[in-house]
Amino acid sequence: MDKPTDRVEYETMLLGRHSLEFAGGSARAAGHLERSAYILLSRIRVEGPMSIRQLSEAFGLDQSTLNRQTSAMLRSGLAERIPDPEGGIARKFRITAEGERRLEEERGRIVASLDKIMAGWPAEDVRTFADCLKRFNTDIERLSGRPWPRP
Repeated sequence: MDKPTDRVEYETMLLGRHSLEFAGGSARAAGHLERSAYILLSRIRVEGPMSIRQLSEAFGLDQSTLNRQTSAMLRSGLAERIPDPEGGIARKFRITAEGERRLEEERGRIVASLDKIMAGWPAEDVRTFADCLKRFNTDIERLSGRPWPRP
């Protein structure tokens, strides 16, 4: 691994195989949100109600994939379809109270796992790592043309 980006590639490959939950078993069996629901609900929480088209543009996914994912969220009571608050024709997805509760619960589990993982890190190292991750993500977003709004 001659270049630093070789190391980054390898470490991101390893990161992709890890789950930040230590409960064991599948996410569904443990009552955790599916990864796609976690990401979709997180985006809708920050952005507000979104249509399938808006979600497709935001994620760079085809609408059929998003229809499957949002249908699962609707069946689970995590989101609901509402008329466009701005008067548009397309219906939009909004997080339900149950979706908010489950999203916050899942986020809390992930943060608790990160706290365990980084327990031996100096606070400054955690801040630096967070800053580097944000920079990495925003550069990906810039290159893809799909920025992610931040709270």
